[in-house]
Amino acid sequence: MEVSDVVKTLNAFLKGQYMGIHAYEHHIQKLNDPNTKKEFQRIQQDHKYHALKVAERIQNLGGTPVDDEGIIGSIQGYISHFKIPDTTVEIIESALKGEDYYGIHISEEIVKGDLDLESRQLIEEILDKDREHVNFLKSLVH
Repeated sequence: MEVSDVVKTLNAFLKGQYMGIHAYEHHIQKLNDPNTKKEFQRIQQDHKYHALKVAERIQNLGGTPVDDEGIIGSIQGYISHFKIPDTTVEIIESALKGEDYYGIHISEEIVKGDLDLESRQLIEEILDKDREHVNFLKSLVH
């Protein structure tokens, strides 16, 4: 596999991390419950850390990491900003859907192929943490 393919795959994954960071920002702005807001901030910090680690990996491979979610991601984020519900439970459910579907399922599709062992291990660690986020968000809803 070509290093350029690995970098391209990691950059696609990195765009998703930025989408998650921005989605949590929109959710945090709408939350009134201080405890839930604090938990959302913690999850957002995890995504920021993950973005940093992926960017470092891309640089270590000789590539240039993207620094945002891209035009399509930006448009999607802008539109979804207006679709964020008003109640705490609905906001948690919205974040849960984003974390589970976009954060995990779409990311798994993105990274199916072109990754070296070290990059794959990094992505698996991130996805495992995302699964913890999903379980935590589910516990808040139930």
